[in-house]
Amino acid sequence: MSDTAGAPGNGRVYLDKQSPTAYHALIQTAETVRATAASAGLDRILVELVNLRVSQINGCAYCLDVHTRAALRAGETTQRLAVLAAWRDTDVFTARERAALALAEATTSPADELAQERAYAQAREVFGDDELSAVLWVAITINAFNRVSILSKHPVRARG
Repeated sequence: MSDTAGAPGNGRVYLDKQSPTAYHALIQTAETVRATAASAGLDRILVELVNLRVSQINGCAYCLDVHTRAALRAGETTQRLAVLAAWRDTDVFTARERAALALAEATTSPADELAQERAYAQAREVFGDDELSAVLWVAITINAFNRVSILSKHPVRARG
């Protein structure tokens, strides 16, 4: 017999509702990572680009919705958001952003060891240890949130 307290009506369980203590621990981790990124000198736009790129790779509609709005609030442009999935094919991203995006991709798909080594080397050229660590933690954390939202099938609702 199953408990339907956290069921969204699609046979899934909203993990955040069903296990709120675990979800709140993940939120606390995200808050710590956000503070770590700020302390390391990463601007909010770079953090949101990492969140968005990881969410694109994972196909997390809910996190894409949340972090697109956050990026726009932080001052990101619609042009850069529109081409983010093809960031390697444009020159609208800085060297630091490109390094962070490559590292985020390598973190999200760690089985590609060669890409991981290239991304790490590229990041080493533009980031100090604190910044590099912060970018990795941002990518790790959004990957965890993507899993929660994807497995829960969190809906994206239309806004006016």
